[in-house]
Amino acid sequence: MQDQINQGNENLNNAAAVLIGDPAKFGRVAEDGTVYVITSSGEKAVGSYPGKSADEALAYFVKKFEMLASEVALLAARIRSGAMVPSDAQEAVAKLKLAIQNLNGVGDLAKLNDSIESIPALIENHKEAYEIKKQAQAAEKASRKNEITAQKERIAAEAEGLVDSVNWKATTEKLKELLDEWKKAPRLDKATDAELWKRFSSSRNKFDKRRRTHFATLDIEFKKVNELKEVIVKEAESLANSRDWLKTAQKYKSLMDKWKAVGRGKKSTDTALWNRFKASQDQFFAAKNADMEKRQGSMAENLQKREELLTQIESLLPINDFKSARRTFRDLESKWQRIGITDRKKMPALQVRVDKVSAAIAELEQHDARKTDPTAIAQANKVVQGLVEAIENYEKQASKAEAAGQTAKAMLAREAAAARRVWLEQAQKGLTEFGN
Repeated sequence: MQDQINQGNENLNNAAAVLIGDPAKFGRVAEDGTVYVITSSGEKAVGSYPGKSADEALAYFVKKFEMLASEVALLAARIRSGAMVPSDAQEAVAKLKLAIQNLNGVGDLAKLNDSIESIPALIENHKEAYEIKKQAQAAEKASRKNEITAQKERIAAEAEGLVDSVNWKATTEKLKELLDEWKKAPRLDKATDAELWKRFSSSRNKFDKRRRTHFATLDIEFKKVNELKEVIVKEAESLANSRDWLKTAQKYKSLMDKWKAVGRGKKSTDTALWNRFKASQDQFFAAKNADMEKRQGSMAENLQKREELLTQIESLLPINDFKSARRTFRDLESKWQRIGITDRKKMPALQVRVDKVSAAIAELEQHDARKTDPTAIAQANKVVQGLVEAIENYEKQASKAEAAGQTAKAMLAREAAAARRVWLEQAQKGLTEFGN
């Protein structure tokens, strides 16, 4: 584009140069500094330039001629290109003629005058070019209008297609993009622009109304959800320092199920409530895990103690002197009961081995009583009754310990009761043998 402009300026300069010619042929400077222009009818004073050399003074008046000659050349060029309305060109010719008549400049005034006189014919010859260009511009304008109309039709249609969207965020952004595109698009005639804008604006308003209604309803739902979760969180926080591991862990699971059932709330509030819930839960389970690690170490030590003691208990077999074995067994059994909590999975197998020794002693004791003591049946009944009472006593101790949250103590009592049920079964079996 710049090259074309430069080329155009060069052509105008060339055209003006033809009109100007050699300034030395059309002007002179007198000794008093007066500048004259030379014409076919003689010389004419055009002015002076005090304080300047003759060459500078002459150049000043030549410049005035050049400027007017350039205007004539430019007018001719615009007429040839078809860019100028003929009536406007005729008005420009009249103004330039007057300017030439009043020109105080140095140059070929005759040729300049001939040039301006030739322009009316140029205007007439290039009317067709002007009409062709005018029609081309009108066609281009119509085509551009169709493009802009199609663009705004598309924007309005896209907006209409988004009215029922539930993708709130993406649709809001898309409508904003369409609005920016509309603003950048050129204006159409008032009626067309207003009709298309009404379609576009109406679609935006309908979607925005649905969006605001949706989020207003959502705010109400979020408030209900947040209130329910606040209750859950407060209960979770009240359990953080509990040491009733089993029941509290179950309560936390129940609270988690309630949390999920309540549904989602407002993201920021939901996150804050969840962080509180999780902090309470983590605090409880960290303490629980630490306690379990400690108990696992104790249980390992207790298992070793039971295995060592079991070796002594089993060494009583085979029994030769049941009375001596019974005393030793009772002493070892007392030690067995005083050992702390042991892994539940391993206790049944160990207890079976203890019960086997206990049963062997009980069987020999009953057998001997039947043979040597006529009051053995009374003693056997007493043993049975004592075991029943012992079992009841241990059961009471276990229930009391559980109510107090003393899980380990309750477990020991239950184990003691279970062992005596085995003995009770053996004692009852021996009691029936007296009738045989």
